[in-house]
Amino acid sequence: MTFTLNPAHAQISRSRGTARLPFITTAFTVWTQRRALAKLDDARLKDLGISPQAATIEAARPFWDLPKRLCQ
Repeated sequence: MTFTLNPAHAQISRSRGTARLPFITTAFTVWTQRRALAKLDDARLKDLGISPQAATIEAARPFWDLPKRLCQ
């Protein structure tokens, strides 16, 4: 089975809801990384040069609280 997109329809679809897509993708990536950071043990954090307290603070940040460099 083959599907063909109507180019006019594809253009309309792209222009409507994709303005938020970069933010959503970035927010999900940051959230995933923070969850992984929360699961690291003290030895792994030390290897990365991150204190357990700093890791706890970073992992507790909400997903919409993105680093400034990612919001540009």
